[in-house]
Amino acid sequence: MYQVIARKYRPQTFSDVVNQEHVKTTLENAIGQQRIAHGYIFSGQRGTGKTTVARILARCLNCVQGPTTKPCGVCASCIEIAAGSSVDVIEIDAASNRGINEMRELRENVRYQPARDRYKVFIIDEAHQITSEAFNALLKTIEEPPAWAVFILCTTEAHKIPATIASRCQHFSFRSVDFEEVMARMEWICRQEGIEADPEVLAILAQAGEGSIRDSLSALDQAIACCGRKLNAGEVRALLGAFSLDSLEQITQALQVTDSARMLGVVDKLERDGQNLQHFSRELSRYFRNLLVAKVAGSDTRLIAASPRERGQLAEIGAAFSEEDLTRYLQLSLDLFADLQTSLQPRFHLEIGLLKLLQAGRLTSLEEALANVAEEAGGGTGSDTERRQRGDAAGQAISAEQASNPKSTPASAPTSGAQRPQPPPRTGPSPFERDRAKKVGRPEPQSMGATALAPAPAAVPETIGDWREKLHAALTELGLTFTADAVEHAEITENGAVLEFSVAKEFSLAMKPEEISRAVQKITQRQFKIKVTLTNDARTESRLPPAKSQPAGEQDEVAQRALSNPEVQRFREVFGGEVRAVRDLKKVD
Repeated sequence: MYQVIARKYRPQTFSDVVNQEHVKTTLENAIGQQRIAHGYIFSGQRGTGKTTVARILARCLNCVQGPTTKPCGVCASCIEIAAGSSVDVIEIDAASNRGINEMRELRENVRYQPARDRYKVFIIDEAHQITSEAFNALLKTIEEPPAWAVFILCTTEAHKIPATIASRCQHFSFRSVDFEEVMARMEWICRQEGIEADPEVLAILAQAGEGSIRDSLSALDQAIACCGRKLNAGEVRALLGAFSLDSLEQITQALQVTDSARMLGVVDKLERDGQNLQHFSRELSRYFRNLLVAKVAGSDTRLIAASPRERGQLAEIGAAFSEEDLTRYLQLSLDLFADLQTSLQPRFHLEIGLLKLLQAGRLTSLEEALANVAEEAGGGTGSDTERRQRGDAAGQAISAEQASNPKSTPASAPTSGAQRPQPPPRTGPSPFERDRAKKVGRPEPQSMGATALAPAPAAVPETIGDWREKLHAALTELGLTFTADAVEHAEITENGAVLEFSVAKEFSLAMKPEEISRAVQKITQRQFKIKVTLTNDARTESRLPPAKSQPAGEQDEVAQRALSNPEVQRFREVFGGEVRAVRDLKKVD
């Protein structure tokens, strides 16, 4: 009867195991020093040798020449363990024997000594499938088993093993097998079987396993059944549903020439050929990842699971793109793959995802856009003084543009530490003291600062004329220019001891009550409560009196000079918008 390659060439000694040196070395040293533990946990992804190493360990312990790190392979114990028919090596599939009754039966079986061998080895495969109750029934047995019992728990999900069980066992984490070692293993097996396979075919089979030797050998077995003794790369790729580098290169070629029709044609061909669109999206993500790695690390890096020829081809393709573009494409392809997992219309999602890749390639960074504006407006020529003057004029217009359209300005601009100093620490009574004073009917406690010794203000409230003008001057004197500008655009209403400021939302960040209170204290000794109300409509300067900081003629001259600057004109052409006010920042105190 035919035996599949994965079973036929299963390792029988530690030296045959591929790419698990940390596990092999530790177990060989433990056997050589006679430090055999009573419980082991072997974890790792599928097909990396967990159950195989468990069987090899059982052979090492029960060989007639053992315990030894090199079992003879000819004694009755070695032969029966390799065939899976040993009485004293019990393999349990926890996926189908996961209940408490099966664990109780195992616990009863542990009590009896081995029939012939030195140790009674229990190999529990897929151990994470065991229920919590079953683990609890097995807990005491694993903690204090008889001297002849050894438990080996194999699992692909170690985090599902209870901590009470894991703390009583030695844990070995199996790693995925390197791409080159998988190819070398399959090349050796092909020589043993008389199969002709070039490196490209072996690379395709190794990629199909994704670090699992068993999966790669299963794909090899399937390819031999399809192609016979001579394996062809095209036939193997079609058999496994893989996509060639040439087919994926159509995407990058369409990106280079920004051809939307070509992108849609790729999706149409996939649909007509009956290809799995989710699988194509996954391979596309891997393709962009490999392009990015080849761009960063070069074509000879071991980070790309591909043949040497494909690595060189990836490096050539990636050279046509920047790292930023490839990073953007990789992120978009990953998002597309996630969307396709739950999509009811995968073709539509794939089409819009590929078109997004095209649009992402047309994006220009803000720094590059501003540099282009400066180059087109000034030509990059002129003296330093001329460039500085153009920059000052552009800064004035941009400042005016930001003031009229704050959504286009960074949110951190009004709160810059250099423009607005922090308010001084509170010196008056705390809110808790005021609240206690109100409850007992006493007057609020006063500050212990210099103002506490000042005479009480006159009983007759003083009348303040133009609040806006005086607050603007006081705020400017305090260095709070942004707040002064916001107050100048606000409607101020005095209602008893309350000053209400009605201002548009675009000035909300600059209207800070504590800063306005400082300015009010410079104007009058009266105590006012500051109330800020935001309105939905933008307050324009048409309803406000003209600013008195500079004459109207001079203000028009500043605006005309700023708007006639070539860089400002180019800026308005690129970004649009409306300039509502222009201020000369050099004349602001």
